Amino acid sequence: MKTTSAIGRQLHEKPGKNIPRREFIKNSVLSLAALTIVPRHVLGGKGFVAPSDKINIGLVGAGGRSIGIISDLFTLDDVQITTVADPSGFCRDDFFYKREIGRGPVKKLIEDHYSGKTTNYKVSEYEDFRVMLEKEKSLDGIVCASPDNTHAWISVLAMRAGKHVYCEKPLTHNIWEAREVRKVARETGVATQMINQLHSRDGLRQTVEYLRAGVIGKVTEAHTWVGATRWLPELSGYPQGTSPLPKGFNWDLWLGPTSWRPYHEVYTPVRWRDFWVFGCGALGDFGCHDMDVATWAFNLSDPESVQVFPAGNSGSAEIAPYGEIGYYRFAGIGEQSPLTLTWYSGGLRPALPDPVTKDITLASRGAMFIGDKGIILNNGTPGSDLQIFPESLRNSFTPPSPSIPRSRGHSREWIDAIKGGPAALSNFDYAARLTEITLLGVLSLRLGGKKIFWDPINMKAVGLPEADEIIREPVRKGWEI
Repeated sequence: MKTTSAIGRQLHEKPGKNIPRREFIKNSVLSLAALTIVPRHVLGGKGFVAPSDKINIGLVGAGGRSIGIISDLFTLDDVQITTVADPSGFCRDDFFYKREIGRGPVKKLIEDHYSGKTTNYKVSEYEDFRVMLEKEKSLDGIVCASPDNTHAWISVLAMRAGKHVYCEKPLTHNIWEAREVRKVARETGVATQMINQLHSRDGLRQTVEYLRAGVIGKVTEAHTWVGATRWLPELSGYPQGTSPLPKGFNWDLWLGPTSWRPYHEVYTPVRWRDFWVFGCGALGDFGCHDMDVATWAFNLSDPESVQVFPAGNSGSAEIAPYGEIGYYRFAGIGEQSPLTLTWYSGGLRPALPDPVTKDITLASRGAMFIGDKGIILNNGTPGSDLQIFPESLRNSFTPPSPSIPRSRGHSREWIDAIKGGPAALSNFDYAARLTEITLLGVLSLRLGGKKIFWDPINMKAVGLPEADEIIREPVRKGWEI
């Protein structure tokens, strides 16, 4: 708690640029009367956090993926996680992460970590994150680690409450949501970052620099592939029947804006990704990672056409296929030549063109860029193992000077932005564009591989009215954003 002398000094400080002096003095006097902590927005504008302050973070979504996110945040001395929200109090993930998850176990994990520095450190917990936003007045930002179908809903409500947002990829579940999230981020001015953490790897940024510098000339083809496939190969659609609802699990809240359907145990944990109503399949899961290099390097947006074919019959329009191959075609803009971006998943890979030595074995994940002078191959996760072909070019080119700042860490970028530093490089303005490109492929896939001729101004798939309810999905009454 601040002393009265400290509060007195605040009465003479200049208000933030967005706060009228009369309101500033009024709020300061109220704080003096109550002897409580003065909200940060009073001191320095909306969302202001002094560089020396700790950032108070709320975790929304306490599933297995959240463990990796908070483990990264644990490494930052100026961050503390103070509260957790999730519709599930406790469950055991024996499917993928092989651990206990939910509010209770994740709350304990956080408390155990911080208790090493602060005795009896306590974390508040909520079933409904909206209650968290209402009650946790000292909260600076939130991490959204929920399933895809609630990303936009959570992010928009948090931003409108003045909270900075760090959201898992894909940023949204449909294209309309991506544009809405970008709009609200611009309106509110909060610090944002999508959690496609490979965006902050030096190797990925170096690949972008090489492509922009024309090391392999004008690039006309990009190929990117992942080995990911469906989580539930035995299903061909929604599961039959229902399962008993786990104790302490608010299924209605978990569904959020999504149309109601009965609970079944195959949906949670993780496997919701297979079902279009909740997730976006392998393309939605990895597109914002693996198409990031091409999107960033060539400033891609608004493809002329997109067509993604399922590999293997899923048996239903309700569930993602086993794999896919898809083609994005972008018109040439300025000095950039027309570009075809080809996507592969489920074990599919591109053929290797002649300049690439035949002793190369493609990893299960990678990217390849074909220019009129040569080829860049990333044989692994985006940006890794950068190789240049032919050998004559590899031995003669001059590496470009770094033009993209090297990252101090993906979450660090977001925290620095909260503290008044530059915007994080996967902020929602960029992330919404990358997500929209990804979701256009998902749209084609969900329509059975139909070719999408995209009208970005009107947000329409030309001649395909059936696409409208996927571009902007219906939501349950009361759950609108």
